[in-house]
Amino acid sequence: MTHSQSRRQVIRQAAALSVGASGLLGAATTVFAQAKYPSRPVEFVVPWGAGGGADQLARKIGKMLETDLKASFPVVNVAGATGNTGMTKLLTAASDGYAIGILIGDTLATLAGDGGARWKLNEIVPLGIMIRQPTGIFVKNDSKYKTFQDLLNDSKANEIKTAILGFGSADEIMVKQMIAKGHKFKMIPFAKPGERYASILGGHADVLLEQAGDVGSFLSSNQMRPLAFFADAPAPGFRDIPLVKNSGFTVNISQFRAIVMRAGTDPAQVKTLAAAIDKAARSDEFKKYLADELAFADSFIPQKDSAAFLARELKAIESNK
Repeated sequence: MTHSQSRRQVIRQAAALSVGASGLLGAATTVFAQAKYPSRPVEFVVPWGAGGGADQLARKIGKMLETDLKASFPVVNVAGATGNTGMTKLLTAASDGYAIGILIGDTLATLAGDGGARWKLNEIVPLGIMIRQPTGIFVKNDSKYKTFQDLLNDSKANEIKTAILGFGSADEIMVKQMIAKGHKFKMIPFAKPGERYASILGGHADVLLEQAGDVGSFLSSNQMRPLAFFADAPAPGFRDIPLVKNSGFTVNISQFRAIVMRAGTDPAQVKTLAAAIDKAARSDEFKKYLADELAFADSFIPQKDSAAFLARELKAIESNK
């Protein structure tokens, strides 16, 4: 072998090593890119209009997740069918970890009986139960109903227009128990929170079923006031307000809002999001949010216990439908 031939061989070997090293580096980069999750925006589906409690929760948690996971969580409001239009959007998306949503108690109620839902509980994976609040009966501040008993007395003779979240909801179940005892309540559903709140302020409804935190601004400005709460214990911030159960109506379904994603998602992705949500929920910032929303202080239920919670809630709803 001549000197020039030997030199060419050395050059070819060096080039081969360079190509091999580049390939290994490229493969390592690809693996790293695949391992990073989330690596692009995660759509946050809210099955209700903007401005309500579900929307506020998504925007609050979304910002906290963005800070922690270095990815954006854009909120998409998809109202309709007591939350089922939004759930359909979530459940028809790819199970690739890039779509999550808010599930609330009223939407869960539509799974019971012929509530209108076209999906099953095993089609979702809960990431955490974030907030739990009792539902109250609210009136305009200058309403003729000064007490819950005033409302009950009048509803025996006159029809009470009642603003609720939607048919098939927990709201409907709780109102129906009063109708069953001879009280005249006409339920009017409003999918958009703003319209629901405005209904009693504008005289389109007589009473409103809602959570106190969701109408907090109206309460603090003395535009609304509560008459009673569907709860087993005094509502946070309203210990002197009567409980509906003390008037003989025992069905009390507290509202909850959970974060869920589609079943079949990579368990590693579920674990990543659940851990970030757990971290956010245990922060002082989120605890303050719960207090501001007049929610139960122990609202949060972590991912490992969330599925069992939803199953229990659904069973309780089914027993009262």
